[in-house]
Amino acid sequence: MLPEGRERAPLARLADVRRAVSPFALALALVGILTQPAAASGTTTTTTSQPTTTTTTRHVYLDPLTGLPDPRRLTEHRSALTIKIDNTPQAMPQYGVQEADVVYEEIVEGGITRLAAIFDSQLPTVVGPVRSVRRTDREIVFPIGGVFAFSGGAEYALRSIATAPVKLYDESNSGSAMFRDPNRPVPHNLFANAQLLMKKDGVPRPTRPLFSYLAPGQFAHGPKVRSFTVGFEAGYAVTYTWNSSTRRWDRWLFGALEKSANGVQLAPKNVIVMSVNYVGGVGVIDSYAQMVGSGPAEVFTGGVVQHGHWSRSNLYHRTVFTNDQGRVIELAPGQTWVELLSNTERVTIVPG
Repeated sequence: MLPEGRERAPLARLADVRRAVSPFALALALVGILTQPAAASGTTTTTTSQPTTTTTTRHVYLDPLTGLPDPRRLTEHRSALTIKIDNTPQAMPQYGVQEADVVYEEIVEGGITRLAAIFDSQLPTVVGPVRSVRRTDREIVFPIGGVFAFSGGAEYALRSIATAPVKLYDESNSGSAMFRDPNRPVPHNLFANAQLLMKKDGVPRPTRPLFSYLAPGQFAHGPKVRSFTVGFEAGYAVTYTWNSSTRRWDRWLFGALEKSANGVQLAPKNVIVMSVNYVGGVGVIDSYAQMVGSGPAEVFTGGVVQHGHWSRSNLYHRTVFTNDQGRVIELAPGQTWVELLSNTERVTIVPG
């Protein structure tokens, strides 16, 4: 891992970085073009031999990152917030991860993993521990923009995230939105207040959906799965077991069920495993997950697995997941974890 001094390079250095990369305003404009709300509504007119009957359905606004109803339309009026989170044994238990809409798990130096948790529908007041940026994060946040919070980073990582259409906040410019817990050791003691970070956003840039979702009453079809293991090496393999009572995937890490700091079991509705190439090599300091292109994917939802592929034409577009028949895979509404597994590593599935 990088020395802590390198990880926590001050955000002020990004001013020089931004002058050496693509203009920030251009990236914002392009993402704005791609932004579209997630809503379901309509008016149906049926004509028969009887007088015309008009039925008007109620507007149902959906949270773009979970597919769940958002009756107060909160997500229509704020940006997405991505926070980098520590995933080492020293960081456990974590705060706020269970309230994220989407969580990406990525490989960093030494083969260990870190999380990029995206918040929109819920904004917890304590999230973390917050850690440093990596080059993979640029690949993750480009389609959604918004706010990106982190603890600092090495120069190569700062140059990378400076090209993304996000507002950047670390300990040097976040004020009370980030704070240290004196009861935890450095560097595993920095935390963020998602509500305060969102207030710093200014003009909101609502995000567009990352995934497609099943309609009410629909269910995923495929081989039943009892459990599966995402084979991250260096001791970071993670296992998910199907819980038929909650209809979620209970997450296991370091040989135990993983729970948040307030005792909530981490258990997403969906888990997507993307097989990706880590440019520069797995676990190398400045490597990153190549998320533009295509590759194999497994999508776990509703107690079954759907084998297929992922594809993404450029940084601004979202990743599309299709099954072996070429149809877009639809998820159960709710939290989704995306595992960025190296194409040199494997997923092991235990049938249900």
